[in-house]
Amino acid sequence: MQYKATTIQEYIEQLPEDRKGAIQKLLGIIRSHIPQGFEETLSYGMIGFVVPHRLYAPGYHCDPKLPLPFVNLASQKNYIALYHSGIYADKNLYEWFVVEYPKHATTKLDMGKSCIRFKKMSDIPFDLIGDLMTKMTPQQWIALYEKNVKR
Repeated sequence: MQYKATTIQEYIEQLPEDRKGAIQKLLGIIRSHIPQGFEETLSYGMIGFVVPHRLYAPGYHCDPKLPLPFVNLASQKNYIALYHSGIYADKNLYEWFVVEYPKHATTKLDMGKSCIRFKKMSDIPFDLIGDLMTKMTPQQWIALYEKNVKR
């Protein structure tokens, strides 16, 4: 779902009641585990963590005026989505996550290329998400992005 918000707090305030707690907890986990250098912002109508232009001046290849996206968190119609670009670009990170997920959750992994979908708020593997956030620094993401994604 698209929310009309100009701040992260406004975004959270617009969420359905059953999603607020899960989004706030996920946001807290991300904030406390993501390596220094990533910047929190609203990005594509979602909560985002990006590599700011001061660390990567070229920005995002699709629109160089935008900082390089890394992680997004969103409340969609039927689920909470965590978009992690590193999982998409790094096969080893993807494989690690797929192996670890069943150890931390009772529901089957519902995942696209970079999107992890959580339909049951009570079964979000918060500890695993925290571990995932520690796996890539901005510098590592920039190197991987330039190698695999940027055209």
